[in-house]
Parts: sequence; structure tokens; C-alpha cells
Amino acid sequence: QVRLVESGGGLVQTGGSLRLSCAASGRTVGVYKMGWFRQAPGKEREFVACIFWSESSTYYAHAVKGRFTISGDNAKNTVYLQMNSLKAEDSAVYYCAAGPKTVSVTPIDFYDAWGQGTQVTVSS
Repeated sequence: QVRLVESGGGLVQTGGSLRLSCAASGRTVGVYKMGWFRQAPGKEREFVACIFWSESSTYYAHAVKGRFTISGDNAKNTVYLQMNSLKAEDSAVYYCAAGPKTVSVTPIDFYDAWGQGTQVTVSS
């Protein structure tokens, strides 16, 4: 079983930056990809970004491409999400997720471990 713990959320003004961290522990040997999702009040949880541990390949949702950067530190089993040029519509609870190799990275069902979430609030 993989345990994921997020940190780094908070309140920031429009145009500001935040960096989220997600530390993985437990049975991480089967983890192929790590992703970030977000969920705003009254909305579905949506894909934000993903990284493949072994290849360092990265994938982004269109809404965040060019502003967010996902990266990983294999030695620390930690994945980061650097968020720049934040907008009010980026406000949400951000969740870290881990999963095996799959044909796609965006579906929620392709991840089998989730963190508890961290709140990001962007004030306009």
C-alpha cells in the first residue's frame, strides 16, 4: 500500500506562485506514474499534471500548461507541483495520486493511491 502526503497549499494573490509537495511511502515499487488532480467546490475532480518516474516524461492539462511544472525526486520519493501565474480559477483542493503504467494519464480510475488533499486559494 502506498501512502501519499501533500503539503504546500495556502492562500496566494492572483499572479503569485506556490509549490506543492507530495511524499510517497510504503510499497512504492509498483508506482509508475505520479499525478496531481484538483477539485473545486461543486465540480468534478480534474487532471492537472502527471510524471512518469522512470522516464521523467510529463503531461499537463491544457488549463495549466506553461504555468505549472511537475517534477520528481526519486531519491526522496517526492513529487512537486510548481504553480506560477496563479489565477482565481486555480483555487481548489489539490490531490496527489499514484498509479501503475496505463494507456492514459488523465482518468481518475487509473490511479490507485490518493493523498488527503491540500487547499489552494487564489485571491483576486
